[in-house]
Amino acid sequence: MNIDRHVSLNLNIRGLEESPTLALNERSNELSKQGIEVYNMTIGQSPFPVPTPVVDALKHHADKGKYMPVKGLPELRKEVAEYHRNKDGVEDVAENVLIGPGSKQLMFMLLLVYYGEIIVPSPCWVSYIPQAQIIGRNVRIVNTTFEDHWNMTAERLRELLESEHDAYRPRILVLNYPGNPDGLTYTVEELKEIAEVARQYEVVLLSDEIYGQLHHKGEHISVARFYPEGTIISSGMSKWCSAGGYRLGTFTFPDDLTWLMEGMAKAASQTYTSVSGPIQYAAIRAFQGGLSIERTLWHTRRIYATVANECAQILTDAGVKLHPPEGAFYLFPDFSPFADKLRDKKGIEGSTDLCESLLKEKHVAIIPGDAFARPPTELTARISYCNFDGGKALAASENIALHEDLPDDFTEKYCIKTINGVKRIVEWLSEVD
Repeated sequence: MNIDRHVSLNLNIRGLEESPTLALNERSNELSKQGIEVYNMTIGQSPFPVPTPVVDALKHHADKGKYMPVKGLPELRKEVAEYHRNKDGVEDVAENVLIGPGSKQLMFMLLLVYYGEIIVPSPCWVSYIPQAQIIGRNVRIVNTTFEDHWNMTAERLRELLESEHDAYRPRILVLNYPGNPDGLTYTVEELKEIAEVARQYEVVLLSDEIYGQLHHKGEHISVARFYPEGTIISSGMSKWCSAGGYRLGTFTFPDDLTWLMEGMAKAASQTYTSVSGPIQYAAIRAFQGGLSIERTLWHTRRIYATVANECAQILTDAGVKLHPPEGAFYLFPDFSPFADKLRDKKGIEGSTDLCESLLKEKHVAIIPGDAFARPPTELTARISYCNFDGGKALAASENIALHEDLPDDFTEKYCIKTINGVKRIVEWLSEVD
């Protein structure tokens, strides 16, 4: 067929690239196949096993092969609402919960149905902006700063809204915390201040709390507590339950925004129909929680915190700018103190150059800051410190009482490749120092 394939592509797709995290992960895997030891710190995937009760529930319900309700099983929607009541102190109801094939797909459906502008603080997860681009939505990127903890501030939000001709036109502000790529979160006061501005200007908040239960101290606070009428809570099973491959996400809406949920459900009925039945039954068990799952979660938090703090200490001791990690499994270092020397000795002008050089010279794979909507010349990058054997680390942690710290040699025994990857970054920096 004599068809110009480029011209035949939708205009919103032309120039769209593969997710940087997936692309760099594949490059790392290719190098590994060639016999090269690669310190792959690109992918944001929990290394821990899916909790046994959840796996057992999946096996038990493997015969559930019929189509499920578009919005999700009523029992599951009930458990998700109860989960947010117990964990977040938010009075949600089952009727306002929507189940989808991953929070990523639900975000796409929301942008498809919603007709307003999207405000995204940068650095941000790699897919927020491309999703809006695919659909053709207008995106306002707000660059945050290291000094502001890489967080959107209420002051910045107010300035943005008041600078517009119509401060009250429809908008969604995306908040993600603990954050991907920075592993940082918001204080209660910061959330209250953002909620106050959002309420004043009737901004919808999409609160992406997929890492909420991976706050290292178990102290996650949802902004929905302070702006319940205008906040959609996004969650799922991929991070805290280590079940990214199950592909199940949840959106919980306030009463005032159920019209959005209904619109998304209509679109879902014409696209993916529903989430797999066995997966939904497994999710019921996951969101029910219980002592076994809660204990596992506390062990994973302790391991993440231990690895994160050691990695952060290695980097800051070397002179890298970095905020202490608070949750999730990411670090977002700023290599700007080395900018002149990196440019003069290695020809590095931005984050992509930096990561390419690290991969080529030290076989360390991390994601450049510009993949997270940072300025290309900024020397930031994301390090995923979850490239260790989670099963072995968890088994070892379970032999140590939760009220105790893990022993000093824990990371050396169970997370050594992660630690060595960070040390290789420091070694690379020392070559220009």
